[in-house]
Amino acid sequence: MKAVAVVGMQFGDEAKGKIVDVLSNSRDVVAGIRFAGGNNAGHTVVFGGKEYKLHHIPSSIFHGKLSVIGHGTVVNPGVLLDEIRQLGALAENLRISPNVHVIMPYHIHEDVLLEAKKSSKVGTTGRGIGPCYADKANRIGIRIRELFDGESLNRKLEFLIPLKNSTLQHAYGWDGALDKDAIAMEYAAYGKFLKTYAFDGTVPEGTVLLEGAQGALLDIDMGTYPFVTSSHPTIGGALAGSGMPKADAVVGVMKAYTTRVGEGPFPTELTNEVGAKLRQEGREFGTTTGRPRRVGWLDIPMLKYAARVNGVTALALTKLDVLAGMPEIKIAVVYDRAGIQINALSHATDVADATPVYEIVKGWKALSQEQWNALAQEGFAALPEEAQEYVRLIERSLAVPVAIVSVGADRNATILRKPLHEL
Repeated sequence: MKAVAVVGMQFGDEAKGKIVDVLSNSRDVVAGIRFAGGNNAGHTVVFGGKEYKLHHIPSSIFHGKLSVIGHGTVVNPGVLLDEIRQLGALAENLRISPNVHVIMPYHIHEDVLLEAKKSSKVGTTGRGIGPCYADKANRIGIRIRELFDGESLNRKLEFLIPLKNSTLQHAYGWDGALDKDAIAMEYAAYGKFLKTYAFDGTVPEGTVLLEGAQGALLDIDMGTYPFVTSSHPTIGGALAGSGMPKADAVVGVMKAYTTRVGEGPFPTELTNEVGAKLRQEGREFGTTTGRPRRVGWLDIPMLKYAARVNGVTALALTKLDVLAGMPEIKIAVVYDRAGIQINALSHATDVADATPVYEIVKGWKALSQEQWNALAQEGFAALPEEAQEYVRLIERSLAVPVAIVSVGADRNATILRKPLHEL
């Protein structure tokens, strides 16, 4: 069995969903496993001319492959049910690990109320992800398997609801009260429905895609702490959250520029009309929240760090088309910190007081989406020469080959420079 991990190289939103969708189309792929995160992130996939927004379900679902929500994730059952209904018959190959932890109503209250009290905001989505992972670490979390058994769920809630009511009311000043019986009834109903999707742990022989959410710079240990997510979107999280013993290949997904949602350092951020243009052209608004994303130039020192901590063996470059029409494009090639040049980060927190040093390259002409689609079918050599050189510059800088180039949202707007079996 071969495992290929697909990880984000930036702050998330790199279009990992599309890359997983493209790779899932290979006959070698037998399964996809979502390994971390919850509905604080989303993947937008265009399939059959229709746009789908997934928050829990792996993008491999569109190709009839076994698609597993792995035990490293946290799940809001109500949101998951909505996704299943949206997919209809496409969801028949969905499975969920019984060890997935459940986002409960009190987690969402804790998330929102704690963020309101912080003097330094993180920019959480307020979906209850962090508190759910905290309860998992405190060994008081509720797992999907406990929703299958009404007595087990009731026992847990008899302890947890008074505890959470006390915390919410006294620590956060909440004026509400959680109703144990109502929650028990609602979540037992979820359990009855989700039990039919329980995963028995059997994966057929072949290639398994490991699909994460967010990106390396948001990893709770490796990222720009405290402005990070609550899980491990890096390769370590891929293995721990999926149960796979190793990754045979690691595909690092990166945009042709950089975006970030929420607070935290962002050395190459553009707050001018150029940033506004990139945001509009790239449709840079959060899949989960709809929030406008912060936008900036490509950041090589950051990408070198992400490639190192993930052991990236191949790159997938997305949204190259969004840069079209700009007379010149900037790329941060090093950082300046107090007069000392830094080529690559030793840790993501090094970006906090870094000043980017830019190299300016020539842009390429604007094209319609139909023209990009046609060029994609012809192959890499058909792209504008300046766009090809931009890709080569990235390869030289990171010493990792760009195996996939995406020039549009549709699956056909993709150039495979290396097939899956060569990754």
